[in-house]
Amino acid sequence: MAYNFDEIVDRSGTYSSKWDDEVQKELFGKSGLLPYWVADMEFKAAPEILDALKKRVENGIFGYTARPNQYYQGVISWTKRRFGWDIERDWILFTPGIVPGVNYTIQALTEEGDGVIINEPVYYPFSRSIKENGREVVNSPLVLKDNRYQIDFEDLQEKARDPRNKLYVLCSPHNPVSRVWSPEELRRVGEICLENDIFILADEIHNDLILGDNRHTMFASVDKRFEDISITATSTTKTFNLAGFYASNIIIPNKEIRDRVEKVLLKNSIGNQGPLSIEAVMAAYGHGEEWLEDLLVYLEENVQFTRGYLKERLPDIDFTETEGTYLMWLDFRAYEKDGKTLERVLVEKGEVALDGGTWFGDGGDGFMRLNVAAPREFLKEGLDRIVKAIREEYII
Repeated sequence: MAYNFDEIVDRSGTYSSKWDDEVQKELFGKSGLLPYWVADMEFKAAPEILDALKKRVENGIFGYTARPNQYYQGVISWTKRRFGWDIERDWILFTPGIVPGVNYTIQALTEEGDGVIINEPVYYPFSRSIKENGREVVNSPLVLKDNRYQIDFEDLQEKARDPRNKLYVLCSPHNPVSRVWSPEELRRVGEICLENDIFILADEIHNDLILGDNRHTMFASVDKRFEDISITATSTTKTFNLAGFYASNIIIPNKEIRDRVEKVLLKNSIGNQGPLSIEAVMAAYGHGEEWLEDLLVYLEENVQFTRGYLKERLPDIDFTETEGTYLMWLDFRAYEKDGKTLERVLVEKGEVALDGGTWFGDGGDGFMRLNVAAPREFLKEGLDRIVKAIREEYII
Protein backbone atom coordinates (compact mmCIF):
# COMPACT_ATOMS: atom_id res chain seq x y z
CA MET A 1 0.00 0.00 0.00
CA ALA A 2 1.19 3.51 -0.80
CA TYR A 3 0.90 5.88 2.14
CA ASN A 4 0.50 9.64 1.68
CA PHE A 5 2.74 11.61 4.04
CA ASP A 6 2.33 14.79 2.00
CA GLU A 7 -1.28 15.31 3.08
CA ILE A 8 -1.79 18.49 5.11
CA VAL A 9 -4.14 17.71 7.99
CA ASP A 10 -6.10 20.52 9.64
CA ARG A 11 -5.71 20.05 13.39
CA SER A 12 -7.83 23.00 14.44
CA GLY A 13 -10.58 22.02 16.85
CA THR A 14 -8.73 18.85 17.92
CA TYR A 15 -7.30 20.33 21.15
CA SER A 16 -3.75 19.72 19.95
CA SER A 17 -1.26 20.94 22.56
CA LYS A 18 1.30 22.08 20.02
CA TRP A 19 -1.25 24.15 18.09
CA ASP A 20 -3.25 25.52 21.03
CA ASP A 21 -3.12 29.33 21.33
CA GLU A 22 -3.22 29.35 25.13
CA VAL A 23 -0.43 26.79 25.40
CA GLN A 24 1.70 28.71 22.91
CA LYS A 25 1.12 32.00 24.71
CA GLU A 26 2.08 30.47 28.05
CA LEU A 27 5.26 28.83 26.72
CA PHE A 28 6.40 31.28 24.05
CA GLY A 29 4.68 34.52 25.00
CA LYS A 30 2.85 34.60 21.68
CA SER A 31 0.13 32.62 19.92
CA GLY A 32 -0.48 31.82 16.26
CA LEU A 33 2.98 30.30 15.84
CA LEU A 34 3.71 27.48 13.41
CA PRO A 35 4.58 24.59 15.76
CA TYR A 36 7.61 22.35 15.34
CA TRP A 37 8.17 21.63 19.01
CA VAL A 38 6.05 18.91 20.70
CA ALA A 39 7.21 15.46 19.58
CA ASP A 40 4.11 14.30 17.78
CA MET A 41 3.78 14.05 14.03
CA GLU A 42 1.70 15.99 11.53
CA PHE A 43 0.68 12.72 9.89
CA LYS A 44 -2.49 10.70 10.25
CA ALA A 45 -2.06 7.36 11.97
CA ALA A 46 -1.71 4.30 9.76
CA PRO A 47 -4.95 3.34 7.98
CA GLU A 48 -4.68 -0.10 9.55
CA ILE A 49 -4.89 1.50 13.01
CA LEU A 50 -7.72 3.79 11.98
CA ASP A 51 -9.69 0.82 10.62
CA ALA A 52 -9.30 -1.07 13.89
CA LEU A 53 -10.46 1.97 15.87
CA LYS A 54 -13.47 2.54 13.60
CA LYS A 55 -14.52 -1.08 14.01
CA ARG A 56 -14.25 -0.81 17.79
CA VAL A 57 -16.19 2.48 17.86
CA GLU A 58 -19.00 0.89 15.87
CA ASN A 59 -19.54 -1.51 18.77
CA GLY A 60 -20.67 1.53 20.74
CA ILE A 61 -19.82 0.33 24.26
CA PHE A 62 -16.66 1.50 26.02
CA GLY A 63 -16.73 -0.14 29.41
CA TYR A 64 -13.90 -1.31 31.64
CA THR A 65 -11.51 -3.31 29.50
CA ALA A 66 -8.91 -6.02 30.15
CA ARG A 67 -5.82 -6.33 27.99
CA PRO A 68 -6.06 -9.59 26.05
CA ASN A 69 -3.22 -11.99 25.47
CA GLN A 70 -3.05 -10.65 21.91
CA TYR A 71 -1.89 -7.31 23.34
CA TYR A 72 1.07 -8.87 25.14
CA GLN A 73 1.95 -11.13 22.23
CA GLY A 74 2.08 -8.06 20.00
CA VAL A 75 4.65 -6.41 22.27
CA ILE A 76 6.65 -9.64 22.56
CA SER A 77 6.73 -10.43 18.83
CA TRP A 78 7.54 -6.82 17.85
CA THR A 79 10.45 -6.69 20.30
CA LYS A 80 11.82 -9.99 19.01
CA ARG A 81 11.30 -9.22 15.33
CA ARG A 82 12.63 -5.67 15.34
CA PHE A 83 15.36 -5.90 17.98
CA GLY A 84 16.15 -9.57 18.58
CA TRP A 85 15.32 -9.47 22.29
CA ASP A 86 13.25 -12.32 23.74
CA ILE A 87 10.94 -11.04 26.47
CA GLU A 88 8.21 -12.72 28.51
CA ARG A 89 4.65 -11.65 29.21
CA ASP A 90 5.25 -11.47 32.96
CA TRP A 91 7.95 -8.85 32.40
CA ILE A 92 5.53 -6.34 30.88
CA LEU A 93 3.86 -3.67 33.03
CA PHE A 94 1.53 -1.01 31.67
CA THR A 95 1.90 2.69 32.47
CA PRO A 96 -0.10 5.63 31.06
CA GLY A 97 2.89 7.09 29.22
CA ILE A 98 6.63 6.91 29.66
CA VAL A 99 6.95 10.06 31.78
CA PRO A 100 4.58 8.60 34.42
CA GLY A 101 6.63 5.41 34.14
CA VAL A 102 9.79 7.39 34.89
CA ASN A 103 8.13 8.86 37.97
CA TYR A 104 6.89 5.50 39.24
CA THR A 105 10.32 3.95 38.71
CA ILE A 106 12.00 6.78 40.62
CA GLN A 107 9.55 6.28 43.47
CA ALA A 108 10.05 2.51 43.50
CA LEU A 109 13.83 2.29 43.29
CA THR A 110 15.11 5.39 45.08
CA GLU A 111 14.51 7.33 48.28
CA GLU A 112 14.15 11.06 48.80
CA GLY A 113 17.56 12.68 48.63
CA ASP A 114 19.03 9.97 46.38
CA GLY A 115 20.72 10.98 43.15
CA VAL A 116 19.45 10.10 39.68
CA ILE A 117 21.96 10.38 36.84
CA ILE A 118 21.04 11.86 33.45
CA ASN A 119 23.01 13.04 30.40
CA GLU A 120 22.22 16.64 29.52
CA PRO A 121 21.23 18.07 27.17
CA VAL A 122 18.36 15.61 27.52
CA TYR A 123 14.56 15.35 27.45
CA TYR A 124 13.56 17.94 30.04
CA PRO A 125 10.78 16.01 31.87
CA PHE A 126 13.52 13.78 33.29
CA SER A 127 14.95 16.49 35.51
CA ARG A 128 11.46 17.68 36.42
CA SER A 129 10.44 14.18 37.50
CA ILE A 130 13.58 13.79 39.58
CA LYS A 131 13.10 17.10 41.35
CA GLU A 132 9.36 16.70 41.93
CA ASN A 133 10.00 13.38 43.65
CA GLY A 134 12.53 14.94 46.03
CA ARG A 135 15.57 13.36 44.40
CA GLU A 136 18.74 15.07 43.21
CA VAL A 137 19.52 15.61 39.54
CA VAL A 138 23.05 14.36 38.85
CA ASN A 139 24.18 15.48 35.42
CA SER A 140 26.85 13.57 33.54
CA PRO A 141 26.96 15.87 30.51
CA LEU A 142 27.35 14.59 26.99
CA VAL A 143 30.47 15.67 25.10
CA LEU A 144 30.15 17.17 21.60
CA LYS A 145 33.07 16.19 19.41
CA ASP A 146 33.14 16.62 15.62
CA ASN A 147 29.39 17.29 15.57
CA ARG A 148 28.65 14.01 17.34
CA TYR A 149 27.69 13.62 20.97
CA GLN A 150 29.40 11.04 23.16
CA ILE A 151 28.94 9.77 26.69
CA ASP A 152 31.76 10.87 28.98
CA PHE A 153 32.41 7.45 30.49
CA GLU A 154 35.01 8.71 32.97
CA ASP A 155 32.54 11.25 34.33
CA LEU A 156 29.73 8.68 34.35
CA GLN A 157 31.91 6.28 36.30
CA GLU A 158 32.77 8.99 38.82
CA LYS A 159 29.08 9.80 39.31
CA ALA A 160 28.15 6.12 39.56
CA ARG A 161 30.71 5.54 42.32
CA ASP A 162 28.88 7.96 44.60
CA PRO A 163 26.75 5.70 46.85
CA ARG A 164 24.04 8.36 47.00
CA ASN A 165 23.30 7.83 43.30
CA LYS A 166 20.97 4.89 42.73
CA LEU A 167 19.42 5.22 39.26
CA TYR A 168 20.60 6.17 35.77
CA VAL A 169 18.07 7.30 33.17
CA LEU A 170 19.45 6.36 29.76
CA CYS A 171 17.79 8.07 26.80
CA SER A 172 18.18 5.68 23.86
CA PRO A 173 17.95 6.88 21.12
CA HIS A 174 18.86 10.17 22.71
CA ASN A 175 16.41 13.07 22.67
CA PRO A 176 17.27 15.78 21.62
CA VAL A 177 20.71 15.04 20.12
CA SER A 178 19.47 12.07 18.05
CA ARG A 179 22.30 9.67 18.89
CA VAL A 180 21.74 5.95 18.43
CA TRP A 181 24.08 4.37 20.96
CA SER A 182 26.25 1.53 19.69
CA PRO A 183 26.34 -1.89 21.40
CA GLU A 184 29.86 -1.06 22.60
CA GLU A 185 28.70 2.18 24.22
CA LEU A 186 25.76 0.44 25.85
CA ARG A 187 28.04 -2.28 27.17
CA ARG A 188 30.29 0.29 28.83
CA VAL A 189 27.24 1.92 30.41
CA GLY A 190 26.05 -1.45 31.68
CA GLU A 191 29.41 -2.46 33.11
CA ILE A 192 29.73 0.83 34.99
CA CYS A 193 26.27 0.49 36.47
CA LEU A 194 26.74 -3.18 37.37
CA GLU A 195 29.97 -2.40 39.19
CA ASN A 196 28.29 0.33 41.23
CA ASP A 197 24.83 -1.15 41.93
CA ILE A 198 23.05 1.42 39.77
CA PHE A 199 19.65 0.61 38.26
CA ILE A 200 19.21 1.63 34.62
CA LEU A 201 15.93 3.00 33.32
CA ALA A 202 16.26 2.88 29.53
CA ASP A 203 13.81 5.23 27.85
CA GLU A 204 13.58 3.64 24.40
CA ILE A 205 10.41 5.34 23.22
CA HIS A 206 12.07 6.36 19.93
CA ASN A 207 13.61 2.92 19.30
CA ASP A 208 11.61 2.29 16.11
CA LEU A 209 12.54 5.63 14.57
CA ILE A 210 16.03 4.83 13.35
CA LEU A 211 17.29 6.54 10.19
CA GLY A 212 19.75 5.66 7.46
CA ASP A 213 22.07 2.73 8.11
CA ASN A 214 21.89 3.08 11.89
CA ARG A 215 20.62 0.21 14.02
CA HIS A 216 19.08 0.39 17.47
CA THR A 217 20.14 -2.05 20.17
CA MET A 218 17.93 -2.42 23.21
CA PHE A 219 20.09 -1.90 26.28
CA ALA A 220 18.88 -4.95 28.19
CA SER A 221 19.60 -7.22 25.21
CA VAL A 222 23.33 -6.46 25.13
CA ASP A 223 24.16 -8.80 28.04
CA LYS A 224 21.96 -11.13 30.08
CA ARG A 225 23.45 -9.57 33.22
CA PHE A 226 22.02 -6.20 32.22
CA GLU A 227 18.51 -7.62 32.39
CA ASP A 228 18.95 -7.85 36.16
CA ILE A 229 19.42 -4.07 36.56
CA SER A 230 17.23 -2.76 33.75
CA ILE A 231 13.81 -1.20 33.34
CA THR A 232 13.01 -0.68 29.66
CA ALA A 233 10.32 1.79 28.62
CA THR A 234 8.77 1.36 25.16
CA SER A 235 5.64 2.58 23.44
CA THR A 236 3.76 2.84 20.16
CA THR A 237 3.08 6.51 20.79
CA LYS A 238 6.04 8.09 18.97
CA THR A 239 6.35 5.40 16.32
CA PHE A 240 2.72 5.50 15.22
CA ASN A 241 1.70 9.02 16.32
CA LEU A 242 -0.56 7.80 19.12
CA ALA A 243 0.64 10.04 21.97
CA GLY A 244 -2.92 10.94 22.98
CA PHE A 245 -3.61 7.33 23.97
CA TYR A 246 -1.08 7.49 26.84
CA ALA A 247 -0.01 3.87 26.55
CA SER A 248 3.45 2.57 27.41
CA ASN A 249 4.95 -0.76 28.32
CA ILE A 250 7.63 -1.05 30.98
CA ILE A 251 9.67 -4.25 30.54
CA ILE A 252 11.36 -5.50 33.73
CA PRO A 253 12.98 -8.97 33.63
CA ASN A 254 14.15 -8.95 37.28
CA LYS A 255 11.21 -10.04 39.46
CA GLU A 256 12.43 -8.21 42.56
CA ILE A 257 12.65 -4.92 40.66
CA ARG A 258 9.37 -5.60 38.88
CA ASP A 259 7.59 -6.26 42.18
CA ARG A 260 8.86 -2.96 43.57
CA VAL A 261 7.65 -1.00 40.54
CA GLU A 262 4.34 -2.86 40.44
CA LYS A 263 3.76 -2.06 44.12
CA VAL A 264 3.99 1.66 43.31
CA LEU A 265 1.62 1.20 40.36
CA LEU A 266 -0.89 -0.51 42.61
CA LYS A 267 -0.59 2.26 45.20
CA ASN A 268 -1.55 4.72 42.48
CA SER A 269 -4.31 2.51 41.00
CA ILE A 270 -2.44 2.23 37.70
CA GLY A 271 -3.35 -0.73 35.53
CA ASN A 272 -6.52 -0.16 33.56
CA GLN A 273 -6.32 0.91 29.94
CA GLY A 274 -9.01 2.32 27.66
CA PRO A 275 -10.49 0.08 24.97
CA LEU A 276 -9.43 2.33 22.09
CA SER A 277 -5.90 2.51 23.44
CA ILE A 278 -5.72 -1.28 23.52
CA GLU A 279 -7.03 -1.56 19.97
CA ALA A 280 -4.54 1.04 18.73
CA VAL A 281 -1.54 -0.72 20.26
CA MET A 282 -2.58 -4.13 18.93
CA ALA A 283 -3.22 -2.77 15.45
CA ALA A 284 0.10 -0.90 15.43
CA TYR A 285 2.20 -3.90 16.41
CA GLY A 286 0.10 -6.32 14.39
CA HIS A 287 -0.40 -4.42 11.15
CA GLY A 288 1.65 -1.20 11.19
CA GLU A 289 5.07 -2.34 10.03
CA GLU A 290 4.67 -1.50 6.34
CA TRP A 291 3.46 2.01 7.23
CA LEU A 292 6.45 2.45 9.56
CA GLU A 293 8.95 1.44 6.88
CA ASP A 294 7.48 4.00 4.47
CA LEU A 295 7.47 6.61 7.24
CA LEU A 296 11.18 6.09 7.92
CA VAL A 297 12.00 6.75 4.27
CA TYR A 298 9.98 9.97 4.34
CA LEU A 299 11.59 11.12 7.60
CA GLU A 300 15.08 10.49 6.27
CA GLU A 301 14.22 12.56 3.18
CA ASN A 302 12.90 15.35 5.45
CA VAL A 303 16.13 15.36 7.42
CA GLN A 304 18.23 15.61 4.27
CA PHE A 305 15.93 18.27 2.82
CA THR A 306 16.22 20.32 6.03
CA ARG A 307 20.01 20.09 6.10
CA GLY A 308 20.36 21.19 2.49
CA TYR A 309 17.71 23.91 2.67
CA LEU A 310 19.09 25.57 5.79
CA LYS A 311 22.77 25.19 4.91
CA GLU A 312 22.22 26.89 1.55
CA ARG A 313 20.47 29.86 3.16
CA LEU A 314 22.25 30.00 6.52
CA PRO A 315 25.79 28.80 5.70
CA ASP A 316 27.03 29.08 9.27
CA ILE A 317 24.36 26.87 10.80
CA ASP A 318 25.58 23.46 11.96
CA PHE A 319 24.00 20.08 12.60
CA THR A 320 24.61 16.94 14.56
CA GLU A 321 23.86 13.79 12.58
CA THR A 322 20.23 12.76 13.01
CA GLU A 323 20.71 9.03 13.61
CA GLY A 324 17.35 8.39 15.25
CA THR A 325 14.07 10.12 16.20
CA TYR A 326 12.44 12.75 13.96
CA LEU A 327 14.03 15.55 15.98
CA MET A 328 16.90 17.59 14.58
CA TRP A 329 19.33 19.38 16.92
CA LEU A 330 20.23 22.64 15.17
CA ASP A 331 23.37 24.56 16.15
CA PHE A 332 22.85 28.33 15.77
CA ARG A 333 25.87 29.33 17.87
CA ALA A 334 27.61 30.98 14.91
CA TYR A 335 24.71 33.46 14.92
CA GLU A 336 23.64 33.53 18.58
CA LYS A 337 25.13 31.84 21.63
CA ASP A 338 22.53 33.00 24.14
CA GLY A 339 19.69 30.51 24.08
CA LYS A 340 16.97 32.79 25.43
CA THR A 341 17.78 35.46 22.86
CA LEU A 342 17.72 32.89 20.07
CA GLU A 343 14.31 31.60 21.19
CA ARG A 344 12.95 35.16 21.27
CA VAL A 345 14.21 35.94 17.77
CA LEU A 346 12.58 32.86 16.24
CA VAL A 347 9.28 33.55 17.99
CA GLU A 348 9.08 37.27 17.36
CA LYS A 349 10.63 37.52 13.89
CA GLY A 350 9.90 34.08 12.53
CA GLU A 351 6.60 33.34 14.30
CA VAL A 352 7.74 29.75 14.63
CA ALA A 353 7.79 27.55 17.74
CA LEU A 354 10.70 25.16 18.32
CA ASP A 355 11.95 23.60 21.54
CA GLY A 356 14.63 25.89 22.93
CA GLY A 357 17.96 24.25 23.57
CA THR A 358 18.01 25.71 27.09
CA TRP A 359 14.96 23.59 27.95
CA PHE A 360 17.17 20.50 27.82
CA GLY A 361 19.65 21.64 30.46
CA ASP A 362 23.38 22.17 30.35
CA GLY A 363 24.85 22.38 26.87
CA GLY A 364 21.68 23.61 25.19
CA ASP A 365 22.56 27.28 24.74
CA GLY A 366 22.58 28.24 21.08
CA PHE A 367 20.75 25.10 19.96
CA MET A 368 17.13 24.47 18.98
CA ARG A 369 15.21 21.22 18.55
CA LEU A 370 13.22 20.98 15.31
CA ASN A 371 10.49 18.38 14.73
CA VAL A 372 10.64 17.35 11.05
CA ALA A 373 7.80 14.78 11.19
CA ALA A 374 5.54 16.78 8.91
CA PRO A 375 4.51 17.04 5.26
CA ARG A 376 7.38 18.61 3.33
CA GLU A 377 5.32 21.62 2.30
CA PHE A 378 4.59 22.38 5.96
CA LEU A 379 8.21 21.74 6.91
CA LYS A 380 9.43 24.11 4.21
CA GLU A 381 7.20 26.90 5.51
CA GLY A 382 8.78 26.56 8.93
CA LEU A 383 12.28 26.56 7.49
CA ASP A 384 11.49 29.71 5.52
CA ARG A 385 10.43 31.40 8.75
CA ILE A 386 13.61 30.31 10.53
CA VAL A 387 15.74 31.67 7.69
CA LYS A 388 13.82 34.95 7.66
CA ALA A 389 14.24 35.44 11.41
CA ILE A 390 17.98 34.72 11.47
CA ARG A 391 18.70 36.85 8.41
CA GLU A 392 16.75 39.82 9.73
CA GLU A 393 18.40 39.68 13.15
CA TYR A 394 21.97 38.69 12.38
CA ILE A 395 22.83 39.00 8.67
CA ILE A 396 20.95 41.75 6.86
